Amino acid sequence: MECSAVVTSSRTDRIFDGVVNLLLMLVILAALLPLLVVVTASFPPYSELLKNGGYTLFPTAVTLDGYRSVIADARLQRGFEVTVVVTVLGTLINMVVSVLFAYPLSQPQLPSRRGFLFFAVLTTLFSAGIIPTYLVVQATGLLNTVWAMIIPTALSVFNVLILKTFFEGIPRSLFEAARVDGLGEWRILGSIVLPLSMPVLMTIGLFYAVGHWNTFMAAVLYIRDADLQPLQVVLRDLLEETASDAQDNPDAVVPTVTYRMAAVVLTALPMVIIYPFIQKHFRHAVMLGSVRE
Repeated sequence: MECSAVVTSSRTDRIFDGVVNLLLMLVILAALLPLLVVVTASFPPYSELLKNGGYTLFPTAVTLDGYRSVIADARLQRGFEVTVVVTVLGTLINMVVSVLFAYPLSQPQLPSRRGFLFFAVLTTLFSAGIIPTYLVVQATGLLNTVWAMIIPTALSVFNVLILKTFFEGIPRSLFEAARVDGLGEWRILGSIVLPLSMPVLMTIGLFYAVGHWNTFMAAVLYIRDADLQPLQVVLRDLLEETASDAQDNPDAVVPTVTYRMAAVVLTALPMVIIYPFIQKHFRHAVMLGSVRE
């Protein structure tokens, strides 16, 4: 009887694992298929698209005309430069402000610590709204400047709470020993806390960088100068223009679908390239969380 129960349980587990694996494969396919369509649609020439009705998953002919046309567009080049500036400066400011806010909150001896934490969490529950935020940006003279896409989002309370929780997991004995040795809080932060927190810092930094790279709504609201439009807004304009041009000039050298997909691929490519270099820090952070009490 016991042997039969074990065999039945083992068979049930195998069936369950098979169903779970099948569902995971379907989820993976659902996520990868649109990406594959975008990438493959950026290569075929016009004749290939005509033969396959506009899209093809496995093109037999390949051309880089779409990418050449996108790269040669001066507006896209300017948008790329603006986005790089916003991403680098914005991420740097985000990290500095977040660390300087999260570190004091992680220290039990901070006076009124619970009060600061309460007001920080309160901002995640209530938002001022678009119009009040716009008026603040206007009153501070940030309209039509790169800073309008950086300063209003200089701090994410959610990311601060993640940093705070990680800092609290660092053994208190390290802080006590450092203070006994005469180290100040700045030295402790720079010499002990930040080196031990590299996994979570890289993770939070990636969150901030992706957010700045995809800046769209802030630019639409606060930027009127075409030379200051970031990459995502320029891409939106290009896609709208090529859609209208396709109706007026259906026999263009570079097909509209190829041009649009090439623009999408080039826009997303930098973040895709950066992620593998940060992936090891994600794994390290998961392992630290698995063994920490």
